[in-house]
Amino acid sequence: LAPLLLLVALLVRLDSPGPVIYRRRVVGAGNRQFDAYKFRTMRVDGGALLTPELRAELQEAGKLVDDPRITPLGRLLRRTSIDELPQLFNVLLGQMSLVGPRMITADELRHFGRWRHNLVTVRPGMTGLWQVSGRSTLGYDERVRLDMHYIRNYSIWLDLYIIYRTVAVVLSGRGAF
Repeated sequence: LAPLLLLVALLVRLDSPGPVIYRRRVVGAGNRQFDAYKFRTMRVDGGALLTPELRAELQEAGKLVDDPRITPLGRLLRRTSIDELPQLFNVLLGQMSLVGPRMITADELRHFGRWRHNLVTVRPGMTGLWQVSGRSTLGYDERVRLDMHYIRNYSIWLDLYIIYRTVAVVLSGRGAF
């Protein structure tokens, strides 16, 4: 994957000013926080583009369907999930798994309520039930339900099924924004 990673890094650098890698502070196993790596898909000054209505929608849903902060290259990287390839380094560092619950920030833990303690018993995954079940179109309640289902029903067969389904979902581009 090294040639692809280098090509994407170059394209991100040429697309808009700012760092190539975005570091998202997330909560991992044992409630330990770490930086999850992604290719940057948004403008560095993107916060200035958000209206109060968009800020409220972002706070409620966690994502915006037509996010004005995303660069043209960023839209392609997100639709194909190429922006998440740097998370392979997080997997190699033992902070993430290939398959697991969705990685979340400390602020997002509030959506998990009493289930938050279950969530931090496992490493977050690059893919999971949430991705193969709707990706960004899912609300927090559904994401929580799918993550808890994964944690309670973990098996190597479930992981293999999720990896198999991830390929189809990523190739279709459904639910990615």
